[in-house]
Amino acid sequence: MTEAFKLDLHTYLGRLDYSSAPPATLDTLRELQARHTAEFPFETLASMLRVPVQVEPAAIQDKLLRQGRGGYCFELNRLYLLLLQALGFDARGLTGRVVMGGPEDALPARTHMLVLVTIDGVRYISDVGFGGMVPTGPLLLDSEAEQATPHEPYRLSLVDGTYTLRALVTGSWRAMYVFDLQKVADIDYVVGNWYVCTHPDSPFLGQMIAARTGPELRKTLNNGSFAIHRLGQASERVQLQSVDEVLRVLREEFGIRVPEHPELRQIVERLIAGA
Repeated sequence: MTEAFKLDLHTYLGRLDYSSAPPATLDTLRELQARHTAEFPFETLASMLRVPVQVEPAAIQDKLLRQGRGGYCFELNRLYLLLLQALGFDARGLTGRVVMGGPEDALPARTHMLVLVTIDGVRYISDVGFGGMVPTGPLLLDSEAEQATPHEPYRLSLVDGTYTLRALVTGSWRAMYVFDLQKVADIDYVVGNWYVCTHPDSPFLGQMIAARTGPELRKTLNNGSFAIHRLGQASERVQLQSVDEVLRVLREEFGIRVPEHPELRQIVERLIAGA
């Protein structure tokens, strides 16, 4: 019989700079989301190395809290959901379709996970796993108004039961993903994750992507291209020239303990050359 999962709440909260459990309030949700996106990086090193990603809670907890790693939405948001529930929030998972960079009416696979949180009867979406454009604050679900976050403004629209999340990027509203409120089972995360980490059409397979937030800035790494995006300023971009440079940036800028793998250097070198 499988041993029941136990969330290591003390260690998790410690990583988020809490000495004790905060109350399940909107202010706490705002703070948790901002701290989480700054502390736990989005990263695709496993799928870059073609190592299957495990999304059972125990495996995610071990990766994030013990191995010094980050992850993508099915890891970051799944553990985050368990954290919110442990703190007493009324929260459940949702799945969505990523349309960023493509037509808004496309119907790609459900490869994104986010969280729906209800506080005093008011519904919010909270997301800590959307890479370089992750919202850094919760967003009112039932409002189509522009909503501020610690970083870019966002807004939600609803058409025929489907919500679209847009962000204001360089003066234009760009669609990020679409989602609905249908009930999600654990197997939905397993299936979506299996596609993301194994399907030939997955944008993460064999690619190195990392992202992390900071005060009024975002850091992103796309194969060999490292960028720092500061609010209201031009982005700073550097094309990394060596494997050692990439590994240093992963460690120092994203806080990732790079995993050991016999083909790591060879794969990173190939990605740099193709950038």
